[in-house]
Amino acid sequence: MKIYKDFTFEAAHQLPNVPEGHKCGRLHGHSFKVRLTVEGDVDPHTGWIIDFADIKGVFKPIYNRLDHHYLNDIEGLENPTSEVIAEWIWNQVKPELPLLAEVEVKETCTCGCIYRG
Repeated sequence: MKIYKDFTFEAAHQLPNVPEGHKCGRLHGHSFKVRLTVEGDVDPHTGWIIDFADIKGVFKPIYNRLDHHYLNDIEGLENPTSEVIAEWIWNQVKPELPLLAEVEVKETCTCGCIYRG
């Protein structure tokens, strides 16, 4: 079974490796949406896979590094595409949340990616 917890953070970035004149090469911001999906067996006693509060607790320090920051200044996010951000989040969260199955990052209502490790 899978469960998920959604988060939203605001951040600015620019993509340094796009062709000259590409709009994403200019400084801009997004209201990013992150979905952390956990997969596992339901504990027969608690009735859940994991407490949603535990997912929130694991993500909180990562969220604090991202929210209202310039992503390019964060080590590992020098080229902060959605794909790079999703993999970076995975690498930060997975050691603390072994049941992590997916990280989804949406930078707009219609664009995003899913990383499965």
